[in-house]
Amino acid sequence: MRIAMLEDDIDVGAAIKQWLEAAGHTVHHYTQGKAMVRELGRESFDLYLLDWHVPDLSGTEVLQWLRQKQQIEAPVLFATSRDSEADIVAALAAGADDYMVKPIRRLELLARVDALIRRSRARAIEPTNIDMPPYFMDLSNRTVAVNGVVIEMTDKEFELSVFLFQNIGQLLSRGHITESVWGRSSEVQSRTVDTHMSRIRKKLDLGPLNGLRLTPIYNFGYRLERVSPVA
Repeated sequence: MRIAMLEDDIDVGAAIKQWLEAAGHTVHHYTQGKAMVRELGRESFDLYLLDWHVPDLSGTEVLQWLRQKQQIEAPVLFATSRDSEADIVAALAAGADDYMVKPIRRLELLARVDALIRRSRARAIEPTNIDMPPYFMDLSNRTVAVNGVVIEMTDKEFELSVFLFQNIGQLLSRGHITESVWGRSSEVQSRTVDTHMSRIRKKLDLGPLNGLRLTPIYNFGYRLERVSPVA
């Protein structure tokens, strides 16, 4: 999963980043709140890991920006040295989903991250088929059918389709899409992403007739969303 982390302690941040990436996640580490907010205006993530006291913009202010201004619903985990009951309650009331007190323990962190992501997506960690009439995606056999007709797709087209359907309604940045489908070390160009999106739109006939719309968001990315089917 793609994680944005706000942590001003370089050593602590490096350790947490190493733990999470060893578990298969992609981590973008920010040491300043304003720098993180600027980047989040162009990027999307599956989970946000926030420290409380950081230079120029606190973790709680970043949280308020995520929830109130951007209306981002992805889970937020606080990891901070503040351990009073009042602080924990304040963070949760502001929109945090979970709270950890430093020093952070590796296994507990990984368990909490997995639980938050699993809960937010309301699905098991193990792949399950996607049944969203007229679409059916068999993840074991890697096939996509529309109205019962199997559509011929390349591996990347299939993986991109699954990613979009698993995140229906979510605004996904190009970077998020690229890292999730092509890998975090990939140097895929924006044109490649656009080409694959165009092919998927045509092959799956994404439009009002089938109750879905794939919308490009200028200078950001894409969103697959439900629309009222055309009679």
